[in-house]
Amino acid sequence: MGRRSIGTLMLLATLSVVGVVVIQLLWLQQASRHQREQIALNQEQAKQLEKQFNDRVVMALTDVTEQILTINKDSTDLFDAVKQERPNYFAVTINDTLHPYLLEALLRKEFSRRHINEDFEYGIYDCFTDSIVYGNYVSPDTVASDTMPHSQLLKLDKDGHYFGVYFPARHSTLWEEPADVSWTWVFPAVVTLIVFGFFAYSVWVIMRQKRLSEMKNDFIGNMTHELKTPISTIALSSEVIGDPEIVKEPERLHEYARIIRSENERLRTQVERVLQLATLEQGNLRMKREPVDMHQIAGDVAGSLRLAAQERNIRIDLSLEADRHTVSGDKVHLTNAVFNLVDNAMKYGKPDTAIEIRTTARGNELLLSITDHGIGIRKEDLRHIFERFYRVHTGNVHNVKGFGLGLHYVQQIAHAHGGGVSARSEFGQGSVFTLSLPLQPIPA
Repeated sequence: MGRRSIGTLMLLATLSVVGVVVIQLLWLQQASRHQREQIALNQEQAKQLEKQFNDRVVMALTDVTEQILTINKDSTDLFDAVKQERPNYFAVTINDTLHPYLLEALLRKEFSRRHINEDFEYGIYDCFTDSIVYGNYVSPDTVASDTMPHSQLLKLDKDGHYFGVYFPARHSTLWEEPADVSWTWVFPAVVTLIVFGFFAYSVWVIMRQKRLSEMKNDFIGNMTHELKTPISTIALSSEVIGDPEIVKEPERLHEYARIIRSENERLRTQVERVLQLATLEQGNLRMKREPVDMHQIAGDVAGSLRLAAQERNIRIDLSLEADRHTVSGDKVHLTNAVFNLVDNAMKYGKPDTAIEIRTTARGNELLLSITDHGIGIRKEDLRHIFERFYRVHTGNVHNVKGFGLGLHYVQQIAHAHGGGVSARSEFGQGSVFTLSLPLQPIPA
């Protein structure tokens, strides 16, 4: 997929997501407004019904008060005797105490006449004893009994005698806050987050595949160049050796034979690296577990690369300081991993500098570090260097060949042995690669 096609796809996908979000917002705004209007209407209706109920209770209690005054032959005019103390609690001022059964009978009668069919509880306050003389819990649909539930009515801050009526089943809407409608945003918000997550994941996958495709194309180009060069050199050397007159120049014949062997070894090395990649990708990496002396491996790798290092005026120093240096693993793969790290240090190292191979022990781990004083790695490249096919751009340095497989191979081998590999670098100053491997347990 070309850059233009990906750009078009990203634009269309972005417009689609923005369209979904805009539609969601418009729908939510309309739904929220409609819901608020409906809630406000329901609350208004509830308030009206509650007000009507309270008015009927006040009128019923006023009639009860007047009947009590008539029965007691009391001519006192109790103005504004009925007070609503709570949303569901009414208090009525009277001149004297009265019998609970009389009060209950009057309350039943007036409530029934006013169509007040709510359960209620009543009590009489006696100012002489400063206590509530409990009456009863009354349910219009059942016969009163001692087992009916009731609560202890609270005393009010009032002077004189009074009786109170409490409606336990009533819940006021006049004192409530407007209903919370934020829950209506939950489901659409979750859907929108899922859409955004899917979109972000899709973009990440597309960009990752695009980047991987570009790296694979670079890999194929590098591989073609790396394989074509030794093949051409071998072909040319073979033609020279095929000349019958070459036997008269043994030194020249020997030189071309050496070139063929060298290029053949180079070709074998490149093919081996490709085969390593295929083995890693197929998951067929087979490890032969045996005790491996990492000091010996470090010395062998340094010896095999010392001549190539001298050609670049680079010195390889060994600082093998670990008191324990035996791990359990595959000697061939571990040798290849250390070789790749030292070989990379040589490729990117500067002439007239040194490469240090150091070992230290940290708990039950062996740390093998390769330090170079080369061109270093930028921070933006450092987090990608262990990815397949990834190669750091070296600017004007064009003599560094490779497929971008070496460090990825090292990482896979380290993980297969239960260890890891890390890198730190300062651009222009050099890099340090550290291979960590679990040490072989000491026999008890």
